[in-house]
Amino acid sequence: MSATTANNKQAGSGPVLDWSAGHGPVTGALSATTGALAIATTGAATGMPPAWALVVGAAGALGHTVAGLKVRNAGRTLAFKASAWLVGAGWTTWAMASGPLSWAALGSLATIGVGIGAGARSTALYEEAREDEAIAAAERQIALELSAERRAIAAEWVDRIQRVCGITLRVVGVEMWATGTGFTLDGELPAGGTTYHRIAADAAKLSADARLPHGCTATALPGIDQGRVLIDVTTANVLATELPYPAEYGPLSVHTGIPWGYRTNAEEIVAFLREQCALAVGPTGSGKTNLVHVILAGFARATDILTFVIDLNAGSAGLRWVLPALNGQGPTGMRPGIDWLAGDYEEADRMLTAVLRIGKHRKVAYQDLMARANTDLLPISPEIPQIMLVIDEGAEILASNDKAMRKLAAKIMEVIRMLRSMGIRTVLTALGATGSVVGNLIIRREAKVRVALTGGELEGMDLSKQFPGSRGLKPEQAPYKGSGFMGTPESPAAPFKTWRILPHQIADIVAATSERHPVLDGPSAKAAGPDYARRWDQARIAWMRDTPADDAQPGATPAAAGQTPGRSRGGLNLSALRGQEWQDADASITQRFDEMISAAFGPEPAEPAPAEASQDRPGLNLSALRAQDGTGPDWLPEAIEAINATGAAGMKPSAVADLVGRSRQAVRDALKAAAERGELVYRDNGPHSVYVHPDHA
Repeated sequence: MSATTANNKQAGSGPVLDWSAGHGPVTGALSATTGALAIATTGAATGMPPAWALVVGAAGALGHTVAGLKVRNAGRTLAFKASAWLVGAGWTTWAMASGPLSWAALGSLATIGVGIGAGARSTALYEEAREDEAIAAAERQIALELSAERRAIAAEWVDRIQRVCGITLRVVGVEMWATGTGFTLDGELPAGGTTYHRIAADAAKLSADARLPHGCTATALPGIDQGRVLIDVTTANVLATELPYPAEYGPLSVHTGIPWGYRTNAEEIVAFLREQCALAVGPTGSGKTNLVHVILAGFARATDILTFVIDLNAGSAGLRWVLPALNGQGPTGMRPGIDWLAGDYEEADRMLTAVLRIGKHRKVAYQDLMARANTDLLPISPEIPQIMLVIDEGAEILASNDKAMRKLAAKIMEVIRMLRSMGIRTVLTALGATGSVVGNLIIRREAKVRVALTGGELEGMDLSKQFPGSRGLKPEQAPYKGSGFMGTPESPAAPFKTWRILPHQIADIVAATSERHPVLDGPSAKAAGPDYARRWDQARIAWMRDTPADDAQPGATPAAAGQTPGRSRGGLNLSALRGQEWQDADASITQRFDEMISAAFGPEPAEPAPAEASQDRPGLNLSALRAQDGTGPDWLPEAIEAINATGAAGMKPSAVADLVGRSRQAVRDALKAAAERGELVYRDNGPHSVYVHPDHA
């Protein structure tokens, strides 16, 4: 029989006694009476002097009294314990002298036991009641002191709001922040249609009147209904302190939000990007690049997000997230922190074309899945990840007049406008909130998550353009690098600061999150085609490895740079390519990629026959001499898509001109020609005339 079985049988053979437990009223009385009977019987049999029992009883009474005073027992408890000792000692003395086994001795002992048990129960209940009352009294005292502090704060701010804003506010609650950096006032606005905007407009005046430190604000926000207001008052300037990016790299999800920084109350602010795009602006030196890295860190931690990055400035925004894996600085098989990086126009064009193919194919491939889920939004999960397209200086691409950039801009706008439901969203950055950036109707409508970094810059910081409807926001409230204002549909625009993230921490995040990155789902990968499958081809990532480190030592050999002489590593050491011998020639690498792509996606379609070259025209390439193919200018398809998106309401020519960045006369001429070709329908209504798509006419 095993020891465990024996122990179990022994445990189940009878009641289990806990010999370390204290006595209760019953066990205490039994212990006292049986002990007295045993001592009296033994003393009578051995001729023990009876007076010894009285001495022991007196000593026990004195000891319990001293112990009770030390723990501050009540007087009745002290008296009961002392009397129990003395009564027990007296009975023992009498029993030793007269015989402990007589009916009189045993009956009196039983009576004493019942009395001790009843008295012990009574004193225990009394002590519990005293302890509860003491705790309640301490809590009432703390609440009274806190209530007094809150009442003083409420009275002070009621007077201040009356003096500065001319509003008689009734404060119904004051919540002290757990971080100790401020408090929130919950107030009822006076009758007569007063709104919280009147207090919000005077936020700077309230902050000055309260003598708040620099960087601290008094911000008015909507309450639980339109007749209430919440006033967040910051008393400690947390924006002045540079905090590192949190070292806990736990998993995140697009559904639970991605943290981008912290508010003035030291609480994290998160961006929910399942359906929203984002726009972040900030002048040079404001910390915008650091913010991009913080955003990429959050995306890398997510289990259901794949990140594509476009940075036409030599890909600098994404290189730090690729190089640790490219240079083998982490564990074997480590994946890059982002899934695709474009550092030039050609690669950006490939990426945007692939993204559009993915989004359009998802609309067809996942109709059954959305029907089963009873939703019109693609269910995003690690198996079907969301694609976040981060475009550094992307707003400048949209505002560019360069013909090539306009083609990229048209594709970016198509992604923003058409692929929300299919889980493809964008994060754009810009140097400033200019009219060409935030004046775009589609960006204003889709990019509801907005950030304006100030970094102490005052010139060109018109916050009303990026946060329309928010009043009382001033750049002076966030004068530190990495600080500014952030607003989301869930959190109104208010000061915030992002964490500081350093290159070594980026490498740590890439290594810690490598196994967490999802893989692009099969239908999407098939739609993306070779442009996506070959994104880590040596020919397309060679520029990433062209770093000054290769030439750091004069006369360094390839072996000194960590490469075997005569061998050229073709791209990342991805799991799909692991276990194969690297060939010496790039031709063999290309051949292996061709075989993989053909196995996964089938043979490539035949190249279409090249169209006949247009006959060269001598002289200047004037618009009047260009070949007219009847399709209109290159921006017209984008305009037609936008008009189609407005439905039966249509769009005015002026709105189309603002959308495509052209003169109104040129837009009118192109739209008129499109209407003559049947691509649009002109609805004449005087000054309210619009163009409507034929599907809605």
